[in-house]
Amino acid sequence: MTTQSLLDELVEARDDFYAALDEQDPARLEHPGLVGEWSARELVAHLGYWAGRVVDVMLAVEEGRAEQAYEGQPPTDEVNATVARVARDTRLATVQKREAASVEALVERLRRIDPGMLQATLPSGATLEALVREDGPEHYRRHAEELRRPEGAGS
Repeated sequence: MTTQSLLDELVEARDDFYAALDEQDPARLEHPGLVGEWSARELVAHLGYWAGRVVDVMLAVEEGRAEQAYEGQPPTDEVNATVARVARDTRLATVQKREAASVEALVERLRRIDPGMLQATLPSGATLEALVREDGPEHYRRHAEELRRPEGAGS
């Protein structure tokens, strides 16, 4: 896969996520239960955090310190809970700006990275490309699907 096709996939998946979010009743966006226990604020903040985390890992790989990028990293559920807790006290527009900045940083990093670096193996055993895909386009797609599920609107 080329870097450009990965970028295109990210942009397309993110656009689709926001289309799915726009399909929701605006009155429901601010309340828990949009997806699981999360409102739109928590969901968008969650996506933004993980997009930003990918940028951190990419930089670490480029600098030859991939191991350090994972040192002291709390468990995923703990990170998600912290991100959600902070997002609850933040306006949706602010959360969306932060998410957009994270994605913009990811797009810029993808444009500048040596394509060969995407095949670097991370401490988890996955490639950097797999991480970009998992926390980028696949992540946005998964949450867009949740938003479109009839039970996703109320669960």
